[in-house]
Amino acid sequence: MKRKLIAAIGVAGMLISVAACGSDDEDKKSGGADGFKGETLTLWAMDGSTPDTWQKDLQAAFEKKTGATLKIEVQKWDGIQEKLTTALSEENPPDVFEIGNTMTSAYAKSGGLADLSDLKSSIGSDWTKSINASSVIDGKQYAAPWFVLNRVVVYNKKIWADAGIKGTPKTRDEFYADLKKIGSKTDAEPIYLPGQNWYHFVGLTIGEGAELVKKDGDKYVSNLSDPKVAKAMETYKKFAALSKAPKDKDEATPQQGEIFGKGKTGAFIGMGWEAGTAIKASKDKNFAKDVGYFTIPGATAAKPEGVFLGGSNLAVAATSKKQELAKEFLKLALSDKFEGQLAKEGSVIPNKESLKSNLKGNPAAEAMAPATAGGGTTPLIPEWAAVENAPNPVKGYMTAVLNGKSPADAAKQVEGEFNKRLSQKQ
Repeated sequence: MKRKLIAAIGVAGMLISVAACGSDDEDKKSGGADGFKGETLTLWAMDGSTPDTWQKDLQAAFEKKTGATLKIEVQKWDGIQEKLTTALSEENPPDVFEIGNTMTSAYAKSGGLADLSDLKSSIGSDWTKSINASSVIDGKQYAAPWFVLNRVVVYNKKIWADAGIKGTPKTRDEFYADLKKIGSKTDAEPIYLPGQNWYHFVGLTIGEGAELVKKDGDKYVSNLSDPKVAKAMETYKKFAALSKAPKDKDEATPQQGEIFGKGKTGAFIGMGWEAGTAIKASKDKNFAKDVGYFTIPGATAAKPEGVFLGGSNLAVAATSKKQELAKEFLKLALSDKFEGQLAKEGSVIPNKESLKSNLKGNPAAEAMAPATAGGGTTPLIPEWAAVENAPNPVKGYMTAVLNGKSPADAAKQVEGEFNKRLSQKQ
């Protein structure tokens, strides 16, 4: 599975305008074998989201259960918002489609998504609350949680051993102490943490219970001046001080995995797939055995650090004429069997705590799993989309703090642009 899809998933979708008026022609057939014989259900899945075996097994099971055919059309993330917006306004939209979790609220509020509250009551009672949060808008279930991923610490086992460190840290203070030890006992850079790794910063704000926006009357405005946000930024600054990474660049400029692959860095905070980038970039053919993973430690050993949950939901087009068949598909695709298979084959976090056993033997996924329950996302509002457009004011805030401004002054510096973007009509 292509882990780079998370960069696209993490960017909130633009507010869309979809004329979703429902259909008087909805499929009223009942489920069961051959209950929908001759029908074809179209699923739009994003590139990299459906492992081959999972897809083949699901198609066979769907046909056996319903008598219908499942047509899976793989889409590219590039340009998907515009393509999906257009498709949902046409007569024959995809019946079911994958949608980035931070995009869901915009499409729901535009009227493009069918209400799946009845599905939640029948099969979703034990969906992980933090993973399901992005599917619930104004108290209604407008999508079904499918999977998420989050950041972990990727570390160089050899460097940690050279520093005399045994085991991995369980608290934030232990993590910092270990990095300091690397700096004093080896010639390696303790951690590569660029100034604008802002999804990690979002995770820190989640860990502090902070919100990046707040309501001011009937509109949203910046909440960067909140002391909880400042506390998260101070934690980021403390760790960034151990890094030589540029203060005005993000983790992709340059790719931090390539930096780590040079073998002179103790750790970095990123997605599991970035370790693959490091291994590919390394000139040491044995480098892979030195790569390890652990959950980002929190303030106490009892609770991991907050993390940004990037992932996907499954939604049904409000104008699809195959509402009942679509729900039969979701019941099957989200069943423990297929959700567990997806987790195992796709190296993703499933939508239920009880299914995490499928990650056993996958060290990167095992490192992600403990932080999921306490994770979250960027604000789940359509207005958020414009905030992430370059130049992202949150990144500007981070760089300003790292360059010496107080969090309060840095917040004031960017809040005008922040609020302007939140007020933009999409």
